[in-house]
Amino acid sequence: MPADGLSERTGLPHLGATARRRHQTGYIPGAASARGSCEVWGRGRAARYACPVTGEWDAPTYDRVANPQTGWGAAVLDRLALTGDERVLDAGCGSGRITEMLLARLPRGRVVALDASGPMLEEARRRLAGHADRVEFVQADLARPLPIGAPVDAVFSTATFHWVLDHDALFRNLAAAIRPGGRLVAQCGGAGNIASLKRVLAGVGDGWPGEYRFATAAETAERLEASGFTDVETWLSDEPTRFEPGEPFETFLETVCLRQHLARLPAEERGDFVKSVAARMPAAELDYVRLNIVARRAG
Repeated sequence: MPADGLSERTGLPHLGATARRRHQTGYIPGAASARGSCEVWGRGRAARYACPVTGEWDAPTYDRVANPQTGWGAAVLDRLALTGDERVLDAGCGSGRITEMLLARLPRGRVVALDASGPMLEEARRRLAGHADRVEFVQADLARPLPIGAPVDAVFSTATFHWVLDHDALFRNLAAAIRPGGRLVAQCGGAGNIASLKRVLAGVGDGWPGEYRFATAAETAERLEASGFTDVETWLSDEPTRFEPGEPFETFLETVCLRQHLARLPAEERGDFVKSVAARMPAAELDYVRLNIVARRAG
């Protein structure tokens, strides 16, 4: 139990919280690039912004194997009430699978599809080519001020925020990007996420755990309030996910979970590393824990 008395697993809130919060645990069925410049694409504009070093994504393979993330994203999207004519920021659009669902709910609206990965945005551009007149593609780091022009009506995000290490900066930047009264609906990895994989990684190679932030519900609610959000609800939900053993599980690990680790290894050692990790897992299963976020921009 942490010194502040909060459970790392359930994130029970401090008493006297100013915003309405929901903290629960239970099963609810269902972004970063290598160092270099980032670009803003769309409507003829181009600018460059620094991005962190974390190893690049294999976007086509991610698009093929990320069925769990797609299922969660579809469920999270159901929480975002839309009238159909809004401008919405998809913060961490990835290969565009959920962005495509979002566009279907905005027949008269627009989407700002933002990601830190150039290959992910290229994959999204291919997938969303038929909606090019309603999508602005932006490559940028969520830990820095977002170059998206006028504030959006809402922000939607799935499977992204845990890759941003500075959550204070993350929520400040999102608050600055949303109009007063606009909604934030998101989900990412939360406290306890992939615990079994982390235990295995501690005994493989140099034991490096990777770089991510799996926050509790309570600390996230506090950060959101401090950043200018109100009507805050945050909660954790278990999403244990099984895979077909062997190559399918290894490919998922390689593409989604071990990307950073493989970037630190010589190319000839990467395949053995993935196989070693997969073989040490108790089963072809990942004990995912999702941090759910619903909030409104104050004002």
